[in-house]
Amino acid sequence: MKAILGYVGFLFRISRPRFWIYTGGTYVIGYTLGASGFSDFMSPAYYIYLLYFFFPANIFIYGVNDWWDEDTDILNPKKGSREHMLVHDERKRLKGSIILVTAISFLLMLSQTLTETLIFLGFLFLSYFYSAPPLRFKEKPFLDFSSNYLYIMPGLFGYNLASGSLPDPMILFAGYCHIAAMHIFSAVPDTDYDSMAGINTTPVFIGRRPALALSAFFWLLLSIITVYLTGFHPLSFLVFIYPAFPLSVLLIRKIRIEEIYWYLPHVNTALGGLLFIALVNHRVFHWI
Repeated sequence: MKAILGYVGFLFRISRPRFWIYTGGTYVIGYTLGASGFSDFMSPAYYIYLLYFFFPANIFIYGVNDWWDEDTDILNPKKGSREHMLVHDERKRLKGSIILVTAISFLLMLSQTLTETLIFLGFLFLSYFYSAPPLRFKEKPFLDFSSNYLYIMPGLFGYNLASGSLPDPMILFAGYCHIAAMHIFSAVPDTDYDSMAGINTTPVFIGRRPALALSAFFWLLLSIITVYLTGFHPLSFLVFIYPAFPLSVLLIRKIRIEEIYWYLPHVNTALGGLLFIALVNHRVFHWI
């Protein structure tokens, strides 16, 4: 029992629970957006993939990341404090965990439609090759944040699972703006460490301040699209909290990105929860 609990604890640390909302929450929002009524939430498939995108999916994403970044992670101060630092003795356990999640993923594909399978494979492809060679998107400027569309794929999958169709292209583009801004902003604090490790991210390539400006640009686009798509609903203006993050770092000298970055998961959770409640009211109960 002690060994089992130790292994489960290892999986939790590898999966970075602070960031589960980025895949699981996206899936829930996508599914709710595609749902036509309460009966859609009685489908066993909804709960199977809910569990998958919250836990196993994150074991895969961050497990692959830790596997290929072991040598460079020692330069990053987040490792060992904010995030788990993989030690060499854990590599065998990590490899087995990645293989297990891969097997589970392929078993799920056996019951998927062709469109679901293509979206699912797209998620796995981007999740793996973001960190893994020979593609290793994280070391290629502009492809690094673009490949982070992997975090939108669970929402795209959920929408298709519920509706059998794909979302409006404007929604897909808004998702791209969000993940692009998120990735750029989160990579800025690591600029010095990535540069020393030879990892040529977008902030390393263009510089910290231009990267913050680019992040603000993408979040401003997201904000404008969101307000437009919601018909200028008053609550939609809360989305302007996002561009305020990079703009505050650019314009206010006392604000350090290394400190405010860790508030982003809370903002994502709060605004994502608000969006979920609004969608449930509108799509499921038809109250608003």
